[in-house]
Amino acid sequence: MNVKGLGEIKAVAFDIDGTLYPQWKIHLSAVFNYACHIIFYLYYGLVRNEMHRMERVENFRVVQAEKMAAFMRCSAREAESKLNAVVYDGLKKNFEKIPCYKDVPETFMKFREAGFKLALLSDFPPEQKGEIWGIKPYCDVILGTEFLGALKPDPYPFLETAKRLGVKPEEVLYVGNSIKYDVTGSRRAGMKSAYLLTGWRKLFRSRVKGADICFSSYRQLQNIVLQ
Repeated sequence: MNVKGLGEIKAVAFDIDGTLYPQWKIHLSAVFNYACHIIFYLYYGLVRNEMHRMERVENFRVVQAEKMAAFMRCSAREAESKLNAVVYDGLKKNFEKIPCYKDVPETFMKFREAGFKLALLSDFPPEQKGEIWGIKPYCDVILGTEFLGALKPDPYPFLETAKRLGVKPEEVLYVGNSIKYDVTGSRRAGMKSAYLLTGWRKLFRSRVKGADICFSSYRQLQNIVLQ
C-alpha cells in the first residue's frame, strides 16, 4: 500500500513494552517485586544499558548472566536462575492484569484486512505477555531481540524482522515509543518509523525529529496509514 509521504509500505512492525500498553502500569503493578529486589534491578539496569551498546552475540542470555554474575559476585548459573525468577517469570503474572491501549486489537485487525504483513519485535520476550491481548493471530512474525542476540537500536533485529516478513526494510513501518531504541534503530535499518506520543509530548503534540509519523492514539495511526 502506498502511504502518503512514506511510499510503498508492505508491513507494519510493533514494539510491545510501552507501545502496546502504558508502561507506567507495569511499573505500578510490579512495585512490590522491584522493592524486594532493589539492588538486583540496579545491577540489571546497568547490564542492560551495556548490552544495548554491544554488537550481536551468539548466546545473549549466557552473556547477560555472566555480566550479572560479576556484579552479584556469584556464578553465572546462579545469576541466570535469579534473572528467570525475578525478571522473566517473576513479572509474567503482572501482565495478565495490564490492559493494552485503546484500539490496539482493532488496529491490528484493520491493518491485516488492508493487506499489511504484521510483526512484533521487542527487547523482552513476547511470550512473557501471554496471548498479547489477542493480537497474536494477526501477526506473521513475533520476535524477541534477545533471541536474535542484539538489543535495539542495533539494526540486526530490525533487518531480521524484515527478512522473515519477506519484505525490504524500506517497506516496513516500525511503531514504537522510544526515540533512542525504536526510532533510531528502525531508521538505521532503513525502515520508516512511527512514534507514539505520550506524556508532555502528547500534551503539546510535539513532533520527534527522525520519526516519519507521530501519533497520540491508535485510531489516529489507523487514519494516517489507511487514508
